Amino acid sequence: MTEFLNVEGGTLAYEVTGSGPLMVLAHGIGQSRDAYRFMVPELVGAGYRVAAVDLRGSGESTATWPSYTRTDMAGDLIALIQHLGGPAVLIGHSISGGAATIVAAKAPTLVSAVVELAPFTRKVEYSLSALGLSRYRRGATAISAVAMLGSHNQWRKYLEIATPEPRPADWAASLERIDAMLREPGRMKALQKQMNSAADAGAQLGNVHCPVLVVMGTLDPDWGDPKAEGEAIVAALPEGVGRLEMLPGAGHYPHVQFPSEVVGLVRSFLETARA
Repeated sequence: MTEFLNVEGGTLAYEVTGSGPLMVLAHGIGQSRDAYRFMVPELVGAGYRVAAVDLRGSGESTATWPSYTRTDMAGDLIALIQHLGGPAVLIGHSISGGAATIVAAKAPTLVSAVVELAPFTRKVEYSLSALGLSRYRRGATAISAVAMLGSHNQWRKYLEIATPEPRPADWAASLERIDAMLREPGRMKALQKQMNSAADAGAQLGNVHCPVLVVMGTLDPDWGDPKAEGEAIVAALPEGVGRLEMLPGAGHYPHVQFPSEVVGLVRSFLETARA
């Protein structure tokens, strides 16, 4: 059942399932909490109280907000964890991976561990040399069209590039759900503003002291070298805090392509962190 939380600037939609330690799941741009539809049942089965939230501008949350930075989203996540009664394991994908970093740095008592899936935590550095890679070149072309023109067709094209086979059985239906959401007033503009927002999370990496797992797909089109990006994030964390896992065959949405594998990585990481 969808619940709502009023925060400064708008209203967040979220859904809580299960019982046990709190785990909060935040999705990436142009998505909704539906992106975690496969992981939630497995995490609930593993004994967690799972809260999947729609970011500002997305899903059932308010479409139009004053600002869409990672710091703004971090404030929303802090409010949600406080409302639900933390601490929480915080899982963030793409832009919300950066937001999760900020939450852990600014509100350490509210976060027991962070998982960053294909995170845009550091400032994006476009690579001319990587344009020789088809996946990177095609992904960058589609993303540029979305950022500049708000093209629905190019966003769909990006999702197809960023989610190589294997894809879930409901892939076509999920694209239709995403497209319908983004055609609601204000939501494509929100996506563009999120995409063009300042990368304000990287500076907080050195202030994170809880365990951090970074998961990168080997076929993620957003980086010429996804492994190097993951290693750079871990290197910027305090020594011994971060851990990188590479998921072979995954693009930018490992939790959609390989939900059971991602859940397995998360569970193993948390067991190690508690040891």
